[in-house]
Amino acid sequence: MFVMTVDQRRSRRDIDRVDAVLTELNQKVLVRPFERTAGDELQGVINGAEAVVEAALDLIRDGHWSIGIGIGTVREPLPQATRAGHGPAFEAARDAVTRAKNSLAGLAVAGPVAETAARAETALSLLGILVSRRSQQGHEAVELMAQGMTQAEAAARLGVSKQAVSQRLAAASWHVERPARDLAVHLLEIADTGGQEE
Repeated sequence: MFVMTVDQRRSRRDIDRVDAVLTELNQKVLVRPFERTAGDELQGVINGAEAVVEAALDLIRDGHWSIGIGIGTVREPLPQATRAGHGPAFEAARDAVTRAKNSLAGLAVAGPVAETAARAETALSLLGILVSRRSQQGHEAVELMAQGMTQAEAAARLGVSKQAVSQRLAAASWHVERPARDLAVHLLEIADTGGQEE
């Protein structure tokens, strides 16, 4: 099980961004929805590594969040209110979000097996740095490709040449994102089972 605790950065000097991001995050398939826990912090419970990666990358792209991912068990039965939940995964998420505030990618992972959690954190952090450094044009091109468009179709949609789309995708390191996502998902799944890589 995964618990994500997310804290808004520099909230005292910024607008409150929690409600807007809650709407976006809660469109995903969750065990318990993201809720505001206190002030500018939110928390959700997820039972799937792919959804964790997607949520983390959305938050990194947004650029205003420290993201803690906790792995482990939760006390059953889970209460309806996310903020009322307890268990090792909740504690790990609290530890992770504290560390995330001082990390380059703004993300940290904590779990019962430190080595596998650290590997998942490294993969996610590298992927997050890649995504955070993309231009808006790069994001637009990558999103169209993720929808299954060809480069020619993406070019027509964006009103640019196919060569321009190809250049944007290259600058965005699009060709490594899918394998990097798959690796991050794989390492989170290993960390979630408490297993070791073969």
